[in-house]
Amino acid sequence: MRNGTTITEFILLGFPDIQGLQIPLFIVIFFIYILTLAGNGLIIAIVWVEPRLQIPMYFFLCNLSFLEIWYTTTVIPKLLETFVVARTAICIPCCLLQAFFHFFLGTTEFFILTVMSFDRYLAICKPLRYPTIMTTNLCLQLALSPWLVGFTIVFCQMLLLIQLSFCGNNVINHFYCDVGPILKAACSDTSILELLGLLATVLVIPGSLLFTMISYIYILSTILQIPSATGRQKTFSTCASHLTVVSLLYGAVLFMYLRPTTHSSFKINKVVSVLNTILTPLLNPFIYTIRNKEVKAALRKAMACPKTHHPQ
Repeated sequence: MRNGTTITEFILLGFPDIQGLQIPLFIVIFFIYILTLAGNGLIIAIVWVEPRLQIPMYFFLCNLSFLEIWYTTTVIPKLLETFVVARTAICIPCCLLQAFFHFFLGTTEFFILTVMSFDRYLAICKPLRYPTIMTTNLCLQLALSPWLVGFTIVFCQMLLLIQLSFCGNNVINHFYCDVGPILKAACSDTSILELLGLLATVLVIPGSLLFTMISYIYILSTILQIPSATGRQKTFSTCASHLTVVSLLYGAVLFMYLRPTTHSSFKINKVVSVLNTILTPLLNPFIYTIRNKEVKAALRKAMACPKTHHPQ
């Protein structure tokens, strides 16, 4: 046990080194947040109303867009508060709840992208068997599994976390409730939680990345066997958007985890974490829209004004 007064709230520092830039950053991030909600909401709406898009690939994309809406919502409102409030306090239950949803949704995102890579593998490598393999039942199971696995992994850790009492330093040098600083403020032994966190990180990030890489090795091998350049380009275009999103997500995460832990690198990691939390969810709908002819056609159809018939 550690000596000290029991704390009832945490203080989020956010970015204390940006004096004078708080209001411009507030406006920019608020605008990005609104665009993220609108972009991902539009993807869901388009897939919902356009029958041609109601296939497994776009069903999984809807799951990803739905997740991105809530992933940013768990963090950005409190981040915006750090720009306008000198002392951004958050109660301990609220902090633990934010940490739970942030890591639950973040974990689920890795598995959704893995499921999407498996779907692309089946569609490209086994096109004739794809309709019989990717049944409605399997599609629903694959869509639900990332949410269940992500929830289970994070909920098990959260059950232990909520039993801790806190009496250490209540200042969190971040813009959201990160688990590391929360554990440092705990009065009791946290070694089991730290071990579970390490195991979960190893299972989720390298595990999902390995499965995704194996899927793409088979996909690229199949594409290279297509005789015509046009055929290769057309086939690759069906997975190019997904590959771009995967590269952005894993690139940011591996950058943060593989760097040595120093004071300066932590500041850089905070910036990368902002980009990962704010920009990636914003870019996803644009990436899938710009590189996808079917989605662009559905958008044009939805935005087209109906012709008005004037009486003769």
